[in-house]
Amino acid sequence: MKAEQEILEQAQLWLDSPIDEESKAEIRKMMASEDQSELIDAFYKDMEFGTGGLRGIMGVGSNRLNIYTLGMATQGLSNYLLKSFPNQQVKVAISYDSRLNSKYFAQKVADVFTANGIKVYFSDKVRPTPMVSYAIRHFGCQSGVMLTASHNPKEYNGYKAYWEDGAQVVAPHDKNIIGEVQKISSISEIKFEGNPKLLHIIEDSFDRSYLAEIMNLKENPELVSRHSGMAIVYSPIHGTTGEIIPKALKSYGFENVHVVEEQRLPDGNFPTVVSPNPEEAAAMDMAIKLAEKVSAHIVLASDPDGDRVGVAAMGKSGKYELLNGNQTAALLTWYLLRNLHDKGKKKGNEFVVRTIVTTDLVEKIANFFNVKCYQTLTGFKYIAQLIREKEGKEQFIGGGEESYGYMVGDFVRDKDAISACVLLAEIGAWTKARDLTLFDLLDQLHLRNGFYKEALISITKKGKSGEEEIQTIMKKLRDNMPSEILGKKVVRVMDVLTGADKDLINNTTSTLALEPSNVLQFFLEDGSKISARPSGTEPKIKFYISVHMPFLSQADYNEVNGKLIERIDKLKAFLESFS
Repeated sequence: MKAEQEILEQAQLWLDSPIDEESKAEIRKMMASEDQSELIDAFYKDMEFGTGGLRGIMGVGSNRLNIYTLGMATQGLSNYLLKSFPNQQVKVAISYDSRLNSKYFAQKVADVFTANGIKVYFSDKVRPTPMVSYAIRHFGCQSGVMLTASHNPKEYNGYKAYWEDGAQVVAPHDKNIIGEVQKISSISEIKFEGNPKLLHIIEDSFDRSYLAEIMNLKENPELVSRHSGMAIVYSPIHGTTGEIIPKALKSYGFENVHVVEEQRLPDGNFPTVVSPNPEEAAAMDMAIKLAEKVSAHIVLASDPDGDRVGVAAMGKSGKYELLNGNQTAALLTWYLLRNLHDKGKKKGNEFVVRTIVTTDLVEKIANFFNVKCYQTLTGFKYIAQLIREKEGKEQFIGGGEESYGYMVGDFVRDKDAISACVLLAEIGAWTKARDLTLFDLLDQLHLRNGFYKEALISITKKGKSGEEEIQTIMKKLRDNMPSEILGKKVVRVMDVLTGADKDLINNTTSTLALEPSNVLQFFLEDGSKISARPSGTEPKIKFYISVHMPFLSQADYNEVNGKLIERIDKLKAFLESFS
């Protein structure tokens, strides 16, 4: 982070550079203000690639999303691509979501690429994130960029960079790209004068190719056909998928799809929600109301860039209830592996993936079917990296994370709400055929594997001071690691930043096979697990809680569920004391 004098120097450097007059006026206004907090937040650091790429609040400054920070990132990426793939025509794919300025930013990014002699396959309409991942290999590109801030509030935008396998950039490419960006000493070094001869508009035939891959996911065509009239409610929450997901569901065989009309069209103001995030219950209120009206068996909603999906179904209360990301990941894993087993297609080299903060139930299900379950850091780029490492030796079946992201099959190397929606609808048909709900199916999984319950505490800390607070919280946890929590001994501590996995019972330490990341995990003697990590895409620190108990009879549901809720509530209160 920059000191106060460095912040002023950085702001002056921008004033002296060839930026537009409107941006210069905004910088002068911030510099002249008695309250320097806005200036500090805009210039106290330079944006870097995190787990989701480049993401931040739109505005003027080195710590803001604007055509200059995007231009420097793209110039750096261009320089790195030309070095990495010499003596060939380098190609990239670009799309954008429904956010304010996304199309404008995408056009400027395309200009920088073509100005550097790079051919661009450009989406002339909003297309979701997973389709950029698919486009890279479809068109034989070396890279791709998606202009999106995913599920963040409307003042945010972002830049997700991909490599030639359709996955987001990871080490060493992410660090190398940053290195190239840091070599750019002046905004004047960005080539903004695009070459239209190198711009290729993506045609509708591309969408048909992608949808054909989606259709190949169908596990039980007869089941879908028998329940084609099952009522499904879907909302794109003003995002990119208002057209393609209903089309995918109908092509898949579901004819009774109801779209929330008020949220169908792309709109970066997200007028009907406070936050366009299906993780937040309020974002699905309109979909739930429509589900009540049409008696839907399953409710689906995706975020603005179409990579996350929220799910609801009829609960034990007789009302629609939301599934969390862990529950959905468990259902998808079970359905994929059950079909693999029942159809006799299992070869013995299959694997599924979960992130380190995702429910252990996924691994329990994989163990039941004798399928490997690998664990990665948070972020689908790490799941994709694992797929790349296992390619030709093991077969990827599916992967997921607690934050509503899922990937099925290998044609997309990022989380994909479109493929997840069709598979979840098929699971809905499977339960409907047996007069069950999705929650009934979850009960069956718990009876076999134990009752798992998870919760998330997400604490927002904005700006420079907020970032410092988050680092202080993590330092406090490291420096004062508890030996017990709420009367339960801590039996294991995993510090991914240092790579140390400490067994406190046997007093031994092993080395983690994960790259360093600012994550701490505490394992308690009763099987509870607590994880702490700063978000890589938002100004937040997150605490993940996982608890479980044996579940031997459906008659015990209320008692076991109540005990787990009580345990979670106590752990929440303990963790909130750190913030």
